[in-house]
Amino acid sequence: MDDESCYRAVCSRDARFDGWFVTAVRTTGIYCRPSCPATTPKRANVRFLPTAAAAQLAGFRACRRCRPDACPGSPEWGPRADTVARAMRLVGDGVVDREGVAGLAVRLGYSERQLHRLLVAEVGAGAQALARAQRAHTARTLVETTDLPFSEIAFAAGFASIRQFNDTMRAVFAATPRELRASAAARHRRPGRAPGATPGTLTLRLPVRPPFDGAGLLRLLASKAVPGVEEVDLTSYRRAMLLPHGEAVVTLTPRGDHVTCELLLADPRDVAPAVARVRRLLDLDADAAAVDDLLGADPLLGPLVAARPGMRVVGATEGTEMAVRAVVGQQVSVAGARTVLARLATTYGKPLTTPLGTVTHHFPTPDALAAADPTTLPMPRSRGRTLVALCAAVSEGRIDLGVGADRDDVVAALLALPGIGPWTADYVRLRALGDPDVLLTTDLGVRRGLERLGEAGDPRAAAALGERWRPWRSYALMHLWHLVTDQELTR
Repeated sequence: MDDESCYRAVCSRDARFDGWFVTAVRTTGIYCRPSCPATTPKRANVRFLPTAAAAQLAGFRACRRCRPDACPGSPEWGPRADTVARAMRLVGDGVVDREGVAGLAVRLGYSERQLHRLLVAEVGAGAQALARAQRAHTARTLVETTDLPFSEIAFAAGFASIRQFNDTMRAVFAATPRELRASAAARHRRPGRAPGATPGTLTLRLPVRPPFDGAGLLRLLASKAVPGVEEVDLTSYRRAMLLPHGEAVVTLTPRGDHVTCELLLADPRDVAPAVARVRRLLDLDADAAAVDDLLGADPLLGPLVAARPGMRVVGATEGTEMAVRAVVGQQVSVAGARTVLARLATTYGKPLTTPLGTVTHHFPTPDALAAADPTTLPMPRSRGRTLVALCAAVSEGRIDLGVGADRDDVVAALLALPGIGPWTADYVRLRALGDPDVLLTTDLGVRRGLERLGEAGDPRAAAALGERWRPWRSYALMHLWHLVTDQELTR
């Protein structure tokens, strides 16, 4: 967006552009989200920056009224596959806090200087500044929504010391942690733990870019949930996760304009990575309005979009898990795949230290499955060999299924493994790597969905139809899957 387009969005207070950019006001030293309800500043007094980190680096502090640091993330980084987008996803996952800028550069195959130049040119700040902005946001969330001591919050958010935590909070928010907590308490009662929540949980409010079909997300998650690892009811989704510093159980409840996230963590340093993975799982930063505008105008999909505005593509919290699920799901029913995956979780997954509800195990790690005997796995031997070979490749570093992976490289590496074909590779690309433009033309659900819409469902016909749904074919796929699921449930 050019500056004039940005200013028009600010004048209209259009919330759809929250997260796309921030408005920095020179006369006040404050930066805001586009929908800030404050008096619109004069055009001559504002500059537009791509990220909160860039605004903070330029010396601006966050507006206390609209809280620009707490709006949904830019929808630009999820779909894109270039180096900057991959770097942004890795920063969000906490790689800089754990491995430093050097570790981030190694993962992307660049020198630190090259990476810094790319990030500054694109988002106005380097990796260290982006990580600092994320730490500040995580810390503010914990300060305002929990009763944790400030010393625990500082290290949970990724700060190296209490002094660094205090200095950053004053610089970014022009307030001390104590003042932020007092201000939040005066505005509203902090939620603390939700009623009935397990002691030790953190309850967070995850902002969502509207429109948002939370019910559709729950329905699709329920249809594919692995017993023992996942649990879904009419209102919430719960699952176990293995995070960089320990285990976790997350419970997610979609609301109208946000998702309530209850985190039971073994180590509070995993707050930011947990939130980043949840946001990818639920596709919370997608530009749903842009998707609906394109697909809603299609004569075939228009009625489906009108019935389910704000459809999301269900992602993954861990790439290898989704690849394993894709291999197991080859040529078997969804129910059959869930049964096999539940047996794998019970046999090879680590039991939870503190089971919650029916969630008792973590999904097996690639190391655990790589060491398995293929002949003992509950599947045909050829598929068992494929599964073990896949996990061995991931465990040995020959295939990277993390958030910073190059999608084309991953697909090529998967197809090189015996027993993995285009459907499996594209399914991984869709759900593990977040590609918004994947249509599984050979998928049974796609064929049934197209046939129920009165169209031919063969792969060639599906591919031809999909050309008019670019670059959002993954969302078209979700609508077709939901059509089939909804009709089967009403029988």
